[in-house]
Amino acid sequence: MIVVQTIEELREARAGLSGKVGLVPTMGYLHEGHFSLVKRAQKECQSVVVSIFVNPTQFGPSEDFASYPRDLTKDLDALKKMNVDIVWTPTEQVMYGEGYQTWVTVEDITSRLEGEIRPGHFKGVTTVVAKLFNAVQPYKAFFGQKDAQQAQVIRRMINDLNFPIEMVVCPIIREADGLALSSRNTYLSPDERTAATVLHQTLDKARAMIDDGQRDAKLIKGEMEKIFKTQPLAKVQYIAIVDPATFLEVNPISKNVLILLAVYIGKVRLIDNLIMGDI
Repeated sequence: MIVVQTIEELREARAGLSGKVGLVPTMGYLHEGHFSLVKRAQKECQSVVVSIFVNPTQFGPSEDFASYPRDLTKDLDALKKMNVDIVWTPTEQVMYGEGYQTWVTVEDITSRLEGEIRPGHFKGVTTVVAKLFNAVQPYKAFFGQKDAQQAQVIRRMINDLNFPIEMVVCPIIREADGLALSSRNTYLSPDERTAATVLHQTLDKARAMIDDGQRDAKLIKGEMEKIFKTQPLAKVQYIAIVDPATFLEVNPISKNVLILLAVYIGKVRLIDNLIMGDI
């Protein structure tokens, strides 16, 4: 495994790779969700590059950039055991040099939900991902379904800017009790960790209602809200039932939908989602 930091080092190492290259972009503090992306990339590509970069431009001024969990030594040990070909660990100076002023912005879909609540977030995401794509030149790029809106924004960017890259979105990896894996789960106290299972419980309720033929999105959201009210540590930021392509809310439900949650458990903000297909 080769570990590089600068663009020049990356390009030199990238030139030595054979076959189709898969890219797994991460912000580090790796867990089984990230490892599932690496395994998928190794299955579908001959060489794999993993990037580790906590991207400051996608964090708002009141968000957790400074305290975001980091453990580069542990991450590199895990990726070495997985036989990853290259790990790129750029610094902020490498990614955003002196006088940086160029941004990639996707419109419309970024005005809703995460984009409305976190102004500037997606501009930071699309800019850094575009830079990763340009530097690594992958054949495929692998992302997780947990960040569902982010995945759709990146898909739109790939299509609109004609990146010659196939995007692969991999399923959410969950704990045994249903909690979606996230680096931010480490912020949870034991009581909050128990309370956090309410996200999966509400998604299960929505799934059961739709499977039973319920198509009234407002009614489904109301039943989900009732479950959240039973958990005093939970504060709902949004529950949304949307078209997976546009992220516009739908009602009644007449085709495939994506059910999205953003919930505070104590001071920790968690997101989760559920795809309902073949309705």
